[in-house]
Amino acid sequence: MSQAVNAQLRSAQEIIREARVSQAPNGICYTTSGDVMLPSDDLERIVGAVPRTIAAALDRKAFYFVPLTIGDGDKTLVAERFEGTPPPGAICHRNIDSGNSQCVFISTRLLEERFAIAFEFYINVGHAFVEKAGISPDFAELVWKQAIANVRGETSLDAHEFRQLAQVPGRVDEKAKSDYLAAAFSDAIAIYLLSLCLDVDYYELRERDYPLLAPSALAERLKKVAELFPPNPGFEFNILHRRRS
Repeated sequence: MSQAVNAQLRSAQEIIREARVSQAPNGICYTTSGDVMLPSDDLERIVGAVPRTIAAALDRKAFYFVPLTIGDGDKTLVAERFEGTPPPGAICHRNIDSGNSQCVFISTRLLEERFAIAFEFYINVGHAFVEKAGISPDFAELVWKQAIANVRGETSLDAHEFRQLAQVPGRVDEKAKSDYLAAAFSDAIAIYLLSLCLDVDYYELRERDYPLLAPSALAERLKKVAELFPPNPGFEFNILHRRRS
């Protein structure tokens, strides 16, 4: 770990005690600490894209956007400024329980650009919402029909692996099916939120470890999520099958 990073380290608990948390109009609680290198207008839009119906389920959660979060055993440290190669233990995010609330630290300098920062935030929002509110039956029905029809690909490594475990030859593994549907719902929420905030090229979401879900199947999932959680004023949901030239 560089001397420059060592000089800037603070404990996450110290930042939780001292940081002033704001509440966005949609109800999301968030703050920044240190040199996050993300304009405040961009951060406000990223946070503001979360529909109120989703934000309402996150009433005991606050998001801390910091330059770098470092896991050090049971401790969580934050570098408020750093340059160069991230030190050992640097992580994209970490959840910390504080009283009856949970604080989510997101490393903006590790992710570097707006697309990655927004997606990391929305992935955390999606998982937190599903954990609190559960899975939409309508969405679950749609996704399972796609799985039975052997639609190509998935939206994350978790969804890909749980889908394979759920479809045991001759029977359905109900535990794996439930995990699969929860992962697919979390993923779809995250991608939907990203599409509200940014002009997303679907293939920017590609991963090496699993095939990406067929675009038409993802479009069906996102339309279902949009029906469940309409955009806030000032945000718009569209699916364009060809990017404008």
